[in-house]
Amino acid sequence: MPQKNKNFTGRTDLLEKLRSGLMSDVTAVVPHALHGLGGVGKTQLAIEYAYRFRRDYDLVWWIPADQPMLVKSSLAGLARELRLPISASAGVEDAVEAVLDALRRGEPYAKWLLIFDNADEIDEINSIVPRGPGHVLITSRNHGWQGVAETVAVNVFPREESVEFLLKRVPRGISGAEADQLADALGDLPLALEQAGALQVEAGMSVAEYLRLLEEQTTRLLGANKPADYPLSMSAAWALSVSQLTTKMPVAVELLRCCAFFGPEPIPRDLFDRLPPEFAGRSRLAETLADPIQTSSVLRELGRYALVRMDSENRTLQVHRLVQALLRDDLPPAERTAMRREAHLLLASAAAPYEPDDIAAWPRYGGLLGHVTPSLVERSRDPRIRAFALDIVRYLYSSGDFKSARELVERFIVQWRADSGDEDQGVLSAERHQAIIIRELGNIRESFELNQRTMARMREILGEDHEETLLLINSHGADLRFRGDFAAALEHDIDSLRRHEAVFGPEHRRTLRAMNNLALDYLLLGEYATARDLQARAFALQRQAGSGASIVNVLASWNGLARVVRLNGEYREACDIGEDAYEFGVEQLGAEHPWTLRTAKDLSIAKRRAGQMEEALELAQRTFELQVRGTGLDHPDTLAAGLCLANAQRAAGDVGEALNLLADMTPRYPLMYGDEHPFKFGCDTNLALLLRINGRADEAVDLDRRALAGLDRRLTREHHFTLTCAINLASDLAAVGEYEQARRLGESTLDRLRALLGADHPLTLAGAANLVVDLMLLSARSEAEELKADTLSRYVRVLGPDHPDVMVAQDTRRLDFDFDPPVL
Repeated sequence: MPQKNKNFTGRTDLLEKLRSGLMSDVTAVVPHALHGLGGVGKTQLAIEYAYRFRRDYDLVWWIPADQPMLVKSSLAGLARELRLPISASAGVEDAVEAVLDALRRGEPYAKWLLIFDNADEIDEINSIVPRGPGHVLITSRNHGWQGVAETVAVNVFPREESVEFLLKRVPRGISGAEADQLADALGDLPLALEQAGALQVEAGMSVAEYLRLLEEQTTRLLGANKPADYPLSMSAAWALSVSQLTTKMPVAVELLRCCAFFGPEPIPRDLFDRLPPEFAGRSRLAETLADPIQTSSVLRELGRYALVRMDSENRTLQVHRLVQALLRDDLPPAERTAMRREAHLLLASAAAPYEPDDIAAWPRYGGLLGHVTPSLVERSRDPRIRAFALDIVRYLYSSGDFKSARELVERFIVQWRADSGDEDQGVLSAERHQAIIIRELGNIRESFELNQRTMARMREILGEDHEETLLLINSHGADLRFRGDFAAALEHDIDSLRRHEAVFGPEHRRTLRAMNNLALDYLLLGEYATARDLQARAFALQRQAGSGASIVNVLASWNGLARVVRLNGEYREACDIGEDAYEFGVEQLGAEHPWTLRTAKDLSIAKRRAGQMEEALELAQRTFELQVRGTGLDHPDTLAAGLCLANAQRAAGDVGEALNLLADMTPRYPLMYGDEHPFKFGCDTNLALLLRINGRADEAVDLDRRALAGLDRRLTREHHFTLTCAINLASDLAAVGEYEQARRLGESTLDRLRALLGADHPLTLAGAANLVVDLMLLSARSEAEELKADTLSRYVRVLGPDHPDVMVAQDTRRLDFDFDPPVL
């Protein structure tokens, strides 16, 4: 909440009307809106209501509402207060949905008050306002709220309240009659009265002198063609205050004019600290800000003149939007440009020491976010300001707010391209970020095409080894993986790592990201020993103090290590590593951050492989639900979570539920990845398995044959994914009575598995156990018994005697293995 206004006066009837409406059984669930012109005191009335009746609420939350992305950010911050199982740094979209759901249900609080301040965009705000057991209060200049909310019109003060306010604000040197004169001249506008009272106190001038000067300002302003929505009384009071302050402390007016180009939201106080050398040389405010004593004096003086509102508790200052508009309009165009540049320099310098993907810096970036759009950052051609703008974009998508990130970066690209052309480095950098966002939103083909175009231009314009080119090269490896071109991705990423090591050094955080990606390429091609060595090295270096690696990158690498250990057949070890990684993700990023959900999905797979079926199913169910809520069904992460859940359901015996889910997932895979992607064939393998279990073996044979042929084309038969499909096809053939075909396929598959993964890998042992069944069906009992004895001895040593797969093999029953797509 903003600080309470100690000079709040009157408004008793409005407060009573508002209270009565909010407490009414008829209108309690309907938002209530305070509407009126700028400067009439809507925000102050909302603040007073909150403080006066706060004992009747379990929770009061203030939401700046003039920019949609600020509304989301503020609502996401409420997650912690509601004790939701996500941190304040969780993905914004996911956190907002969780908060709104908790508010609607009234858990853990039924008595809550949300205040949406300056909510002028009705459609955008109304769609996010929760309807529940609590109360919603809106302040707005938009009278259109009358159609969707219970409204209370806020007008200027009644005269008696104007007089009461001035006598309170100016406790000495003003009579009731003089207060009446002053109120009449100022049209009873509360903001104008506040500034007049402040000037009376600070300048000590008589009311007669103030009225004379006010009339001069009014005459001047009448000839200046001020916009109709600026009350003349406010314009005059503001101009008089600025005129007096210019005489007393000109540097304060200079800083105030700079503040006019920030947003109307609270401005962090430490924006006005000493500027770093790289920014100070270009700032006309640098000398003032270099002296902390003078800076404090300037800000306090602005507060005393009521031109800014200081909030010592939150260490912010705020300029009323009407005052900002008047200040901007009073400047000639060249001076407006200069002051906007000052605001940009202050914003960029405040962010400069912080990495936007470092969660410790997210509160800092969150405080700057509200000033990016109002200050028109996109109009700057300064490379440092453009770099700051892209850092804001990176902060948004690193924290999970992909939609806001896309909206911002697309606006930047349009403006920068118009100002600087397609070959500008800022435009190219923005397109790199745009492609990352597009890919994270699930548009993998669009991301690939954009990166292809941008990379060609970067190589031509910036050079092969430019920092931006290398960053895009590293990102483009993911595009190749998403296309299923795993061999091409490997070749690409080997070159990428070599270039990163040459330019940045072998242990730089960017080099470690490239190493992590190369480890994933080796994993996708089934070269698990190489993948494990690379992944373990990357993870160890990223976890070292001073590595500079972000929490997100550490978690991605940690999960990658758990995944490659699992694929190498070490299921219990994968569970241990995965548990640590998942707990780290929940603690640091929140349960609904994209990378925490990816880690949860892989942990569920490890638990299923380790025989912990109940835990695996519970985690898979929760992850899928959160993923659907966050990204919808048609997203790569949701599809992977869906397959994970279907596999967990099958393993737990819920084969009907699993088949229903997979029937929905299967047609989505070619739409996402294309008809020839290995993941599409892997999904088909899972569906064929469920068809066979549900008595539809003929369909399973046809589907698995097509899937195996596709995997042969894309990955060759000597691949983990392909051999998994081959094991299942052998089972399909046996189910339809083709025992000899099943045996031949099982034998060739087992030979390949031993060569690829080793004789003791669980998948190899599954192939051997199934071959035992086929040999028994063909009455090759001696050969079957010998193979069974060898397989069981290895199985017990690798997985333990109580593992479900070992018990199935002991009973000479058939084992089924499914496909789980790794994170790309």
